[in-house]
Amino acid sequence: MDASYITGTVVPILLELFFILIGLQLFYTAYRVLRQADHPARWGTAGFWILLGILFAAGNIIPPAVDGVLLLGIGALTLLKQVKVGKVETNSEEEQVYHAARFSNWIFLPAVLLALTAVLIAQFTPFGGQVGIGAAAILSLAVAMILFRASPKITLSQSDRMVQQVGAVGILPQLLAALGVLFTAAGVGDVIADIISGFVPAGNRLLGVIAYVLGMVIFTMIMGNGFAAFTVITAGIGIPFVISQGADPVIAGALAMTAGFCGTLMTPMAANFNALPAALLEMKNPNGVIKAQTPLALVLIVVHIALMYFWAF
Repeated sequence: MDASYITGTVVPILLELFFILIGLQLFYTAYRVLRQADHPARWGTAGFWILLGILFAAGNIIPPAVDGVLLLGIGALTLLKQVKVGKVETNSEEEQVYHAARFSNWIFLPAVLLALTAVLIAQFTPFGGQVGIGAAAILSLAVAMILFRASPKITLSQSDRMVQQVGAVGILPQLLAALGVLFTAAGVGDVIADIISGFVPAGNRLLGVIAYVLGMVIFTMIMGNGFAAFTVITAGIGIPFVISQGADPVIAGALAMTAGFCGTLMTPMAANFNALPAALLEMKNPNGVIKAQTPLALVLIVVHIALMYFWAF
């Protein structure tokens, strides 16, 4: 099969199928919520999952303006705190201990298989990383069902449990990535360059490096996405104050990206790294993950400044 045909025709179809599957799972979660008469916010929570399910399952065929209205509806429900976790099916502590002892390290097989399969598909096939993640997720789910002898009913109920526990923070990564594109298109990088030029003397490499690293850290903390911050901060600070002074763009750019991840460690906006683990582990302190990571992040910021100053030039 021709590679151009795969990327141009097959890949979009597969991605659409994956999005439809996600939408169906969200519809199922809405159905489970509606069945709970004692749910603290039954209609608002069900509405949230229905709107999100429509966006995933049919977002590609409905008008963009309608997509925008649905997103505003999702935002309004979240703002009004109408998205809450109801009763979800969980195993008792004794059952969890029993199953952990029974399966031992085999319990990690589906997760390892997911990551490995996604990487192999992305690296060695023309299908790309997005299809790789979707295909790997389906494969690992099938393996988990066989390994743990889970029925489709149990699989659906546990998927519903995870969706509800993650809640509204699960859509933050997509929204923040879109926000980064909007910032770049709006010329935020140029505005930042004008502001920084008033503080960083021309030709001062050290201050340029500090501004570049801290800019990546702070902007990533604000946006929750290092990739979105990279384009804005590199255009506004990296190129005029670091690379134009003779820094190797490959080294400086790589260190700037990993410096942004230092900001990821310290912000609740990075929902997929910090908020989701706290929700899934049912931690009492929702910022407990951030609190544990912050000291290391501060040390790594200093390390990044030193590496960029001595290595990039």
